[in-house]
Parts: sequence; C-alpha cells; structure tokens
Amino acid sequence: MAITLHASFLPHDDPDACAAFYRDLLGFEVRGDVGYDGLRWITVGPVGQPDTSLVLEPPALGPGITDTERRTVVEMMAKGTYAALVLATDDLDGVFARLLDWDAEIVQEPTEQPHGVRDCAVRDPAGNLIRIQEQRRTGESAHRETTPR
Repeated sequence: MAITLHASFLPHDDPDACAAFYRDLLGFEVRGDVGYDGLRWITVGPVGQPDTSLVLEPPALGPGITDTERRTVVEMMAKGTYAALVLATDDLDGVFARLLDWDAEIVQEPTEQPHGVRDCAVRDPAGNLIRIQEQRRTGESAHRETTPR
C-alpha cells in the first residue's frame, strides 16, 4: 500500500496576493479558484507534479472554532508562526534572486545548515514561513555529521 502527499493547506488573508506569490514568483500553476460566500480557496501546485497541490484557504473556518481561537490564528499568521512549508529547488541562488527582485519578506538568506541542507526562508503575503532547500545532486549527502570534533 502506497501513501503519497496529495494536498496541504495554508491560510491566506489576501487571496490575490497569495496567488500571485505562488504563481508569478514561485512558478506554480493555479489549478483551482473556488469562491463561496465571499471567501476563496485557491489550489496551486508545481508544474509537472499534478498529484501534489497546495490549497490556499481562508484561515480558521473549521467547525467548532471559537472567536478567541480564530483571533489567535490570525495573530499567529501575522507573526509568521502559524504555518510553514518546505520547498526544494535545484537553483537556490536563482530563486533567492527572484525573491529579492519581488521584494519578498526575507527571513533568512541562503545558508548552509549544520544538518547538511542549504536553504533560505521567506514569508508569503499571509505570513506563512516558506523554507526553500537546495536539492542535492545524486551522491551528495543530505545529512552530515554534526558532532563537534
């Protein structure tokens, strides 16, 4: 039995700005844009990967969520502590240059992490933390020994 990741959800507070970020900046395709009762759910995904999608959804709409919980979610979004996503690219420097040109909110410039990953971090227009990792070439270790010598 195989289990794959089909879709993940991130909250948005501005559907047009978030759609532009993922479509125009990151190069995702828009696969769906559904409106209901003044709200929008936008499905995007990487070109050439039709089975993997990201659904940008209005925040805190689940049944049973109290007004206090809803306010907490919105406050956490504003701080960038509510949701996160990790993407991968074979050209981190090129992607980072695009992020700078776009004037995206940079959290971390490209950095070689002690656990063997080179990545950067930005926030999307809703405040979600987006980490972008550089894919390793075949044969390169994704993890390195981090014990001090």
